[in-house]
Amino acid sequence: MDAGLPLPSETGAVYQIRVAGRLDARRWAAWFEGMSISADADGCTVLQGWVADQAALYGLLARLRDLALPLMAVVRVG
Repeated sequence: MDAGLPLPSETGAVYQIRVAGRLDARRWAAWFEGMSISADADGCTVLQGWVADQAALYGLLARLRDLALPLMAVVRVG
């Protein structure tokens, strides 16, 4: 696990969410509740970080839906 991420608990996990399109990390970091935001060379954006529970995950996915960004993948890491 990445040293900057919180330790896992029984309800939460680290997730990696990949969307088509670009998000400016400085502009959107607060809106995505501390998730790290990075751009891949293929034009996709990857959000990764600790998600407390399924409700929080659904909230993140709803925000991406509201931005009309096509969802490419959601992966639980570790």
